[in-house]
Amino acid sequence: MNYFVTGGAGFIGSNLVDRLLQGGHTVVAYDNFSTGHERFLEGAKTSSNFKLVRGDTLDVAVLTKAMRGADFVFHLAANADIRFGTLHPCRDLHQNTIATSNVLEAMRQLGICRIAFASTGSVYGEPRIFPTPEDAPFPVQTSFYGASKLAGEALIQAYCEGFNFTGYIFRFVSILGERYTHGHVFDFYKKLCQNPNELLILGGGYQRKSYLYVQDCIDGMLQGIERSSNMINIYNLGRDDHCDVNESIGWITDHMGLNPKREYTGGVRGWIGDSPFILLDTRKMRERGWTPTVSIKRGVIRTLQYFEDNPWVLEEEK
Repeated sequence: MNYFVTGGAGFIGSNLVDRLLQGGHTVVAYDNFSTGHERFLEGAKTSSNFKLVRGDTLDVAVLTKAMRGADFVFHLAANADIRFGTLHPCRDLHQNTIATSNVLEAMRQLGICRIAFASTGSVYGEPRIFPTPEDAPFPVQTSFYGASKLAGEALIQAYCEGFNFTGYIFRFVSILGERYTHGHVFDFYKKLCQNPNELLILGGGYQRKSYLYVQDCIDGMLQGIERSSNMINIYNLGRDDHCDVNESIGWITDHMGLNPKREYTGGVRGWIGDSPFILLDTRKMRERGWTPTVSIKRGVIRTLQYFEDNPWVLEEEK
């Protein structure tokens, strides 16, 4: 199988590239390196079945040329930082929604009809049902990121209906693990390296989140694709448990051997669009045989160990 992976040099994308190559497939990674790192692809570049293309999903001509010959598209490229959505209101529109439209149009022109899309649990806004199932009523959108991803989902569904595409939409919780480069574990670790005596925390520390280890996430995507036969397939990917921010801080500081003074700021939530509770219902994926194997705490620890082994990640933060 010939795979095309947008965002292939990013956190999830580069791990996915490695897994696809291990399966004997041919892979083209497409990335503009706004947040990705070429170092993440050092192993992949030793394979004759791998090709790296530097390009932006907003550049239709380059995107279409690079995609030629693919059988299946994994669309993972996106602006994934919810925090700064209100500072750059058009960034999510361009890099998430319009970019997805470009990917779909390139596929249509080239006769490629299968796509897997990295969506987000943020599309549920602040739901009233926990754990939140795929068919939960959609509330008011609370972030530009979530809104842009929901629009991307809608475009994929329309292409499935209009052009006989097959779509696999995966709504993730936050993902942790090797090559993780943004989010609260990264931020807290970096702050503590700079000042081990004090830690500034956005929000009250009681925001409850579920997290998923990156390899469990990739297992879920691959199994969801293999074991689905519908034209449009939508799956939540996450764990059945959660932790609050204070609990995760405890794991981080214990691992680092620190006891910093905690200073809270920003009110109950950390930023506009930061949902105070995220817990997804994953029964649909579990019925297809998928089960996450790494606990949230273990995922946090493995992420910290990766930072310790690869200090350049913090030095080259984008």
